[in-house]
Amino acid sequence: MMHSLRKYLIAGLLVWLPLAATVVVIRLLINLLNQTIHLIPPEFRPETVLGFSIPFFGVIVGIIILLVTGMFAANLFGRRLVSFWESLLGRIPLVRTIYTSVKQVLETLFSSGSKSFRKVVLVEYPRKDIWCIGFLSNKGLDRASEKAGRKLMSVFVPTTPNPTSGFIVMFPEEDIIELDMSVEDAFKYIISMGVVTDAETKDKLAQTITGS
Repeated sequence: MMHSLRKYLIAGLLVWLPLAATVVVIRLLINLLNQTIHLIPPEFRPETVLGFSIPFFGVIVGIIILLVTGMFAANLFGRRLVSFWESLLGRIPLVRTIYTSVKQVLETLFSSGSKSFRKVVLVEYPRKDIWCIGFLSNKGLDRASEKAGRKLMSVFVPTTPNPTSGFIVMFPEEDIIELDMSVEDAFKYIISMGVVTDAETKDKLAQTITGS
């Protein structure tokens, strides 16, 4: 009886928890965008002009602001203005560090031409014969490679079940094994703590580790 109740409880959690997490994230994004309505003076808002409010009007305004900002930043004058703005921020110690770090991460993740975080690799970490899945984050470690006397590559080794945290580890190039696995499948494997993976992926991992 207790075994059946536990099974049903787990099955229920597997249905509702992912759905709840998805709703929370989407709601957070919508609420964040919806705050842009406060940029519009009260006398120009729909409830004042039309006599009634428009659902999610702030979200529409937020998307329009993002599009206009992107179009402006993409032209020559906009790029110069953004460069001037960033140079001003660069003079403020704490702000400079946070702004530069966040921008570099976002550029890496959203740039279609970037090779960072596009390749899944297998590395021995934290010691030999202990294998971890990681993401190749940077190949250009010339200074570190020169100091080490061998070519080093930067690998992000995520933690599970939260892949947004992890460790940046520099490995010799010859110690990194590139996997025939998509980034999406690797994230599923990490978030699920190794549970969600297909038979083909399991076979490839086993063959890679054993060398057969």
